Amino acid sequence: MARLALHDLSLAQGGRTVLEHVEGQFPDGAITALIGPNGAGKSTLIQGIMGLLKPSQGRIECAVPRERRAWLPQQLALDLSFPMSVEELVMTGTWPSHGALKGYCGPHYRKAREVMARLGISHLAHRPLGELSGGQRQRALFGRTLMQEAELLLLDEPFANVDIETVEVLTGVLRDMADQGTTIIVVLHDLDQLTRLADEVLLLDNGHARWTTPQAVIDQPTRGTRRVSPFMPTQDADTPHA
Repeated sequence: MARLALHDLSLAQGGRTVLEHVEGQFPDGAITALIGPNGAGKSTLIQGIMGLLKPSQGRIECAVPRERRAWLPQQLALDLSFPMSVEELVMTGTWPSHGALKGYCGPHYRKAREVMARLGISHLAHRPLGELSGGQRQRALFGRTLMQEAELLLLDEPFANVDIETVEVLTGVLRDMADQGTTIIVVLHDLDQLTRLADEVLLLDNGHARWTTPQAVIDQPTRGTRRVSPFMPTQDADTPHA
């Protein structure tokens, strides 16, 4: 059985039902793209999975311990005025399991150095977050996730406003994490990223969810754009996730 499954799930925000009767499993060791038009409920579903929003119906079954669940929101959620360096941000990845008020030890610092080297940001270790480019900040946020050793990772448009080199680095990191068994859910809007990264697709639209494949999304007309079209795939494009 998958570690994360949705059972007849309905979620509401502000008294309005956003998603209803969502059913299916997120495969372990796979990357599932969450796509759909603005307001379709992508962020709502992420909040539900992270335990920040209580289901109005049904349930979310998650066998991953809370300390091994990580959520990487859009960069706009990061307070750049807070006096924190890249290394300090990366080290906060130990908080869910180690505690926020305890000091760090030698193994923590060694691991942080390894993580920053993997992401190509070792030279930025003592640089304040407010002085970084968008791509550098995103690598630092990924570093925090790697320090956490997340078994379930949710990402909200992780490639928005970052450079091509950072996209390449982070794509490789995500594929490595999936190969090692991490369950990954990523909100995407770009077809090129979808084809390179996703193994599965969960498409949200008009309050409903439908499982499909990256190829089924690609085969739909995009009207001259490389962004994911907010269509509902045909029945024969679906893949079963009972």
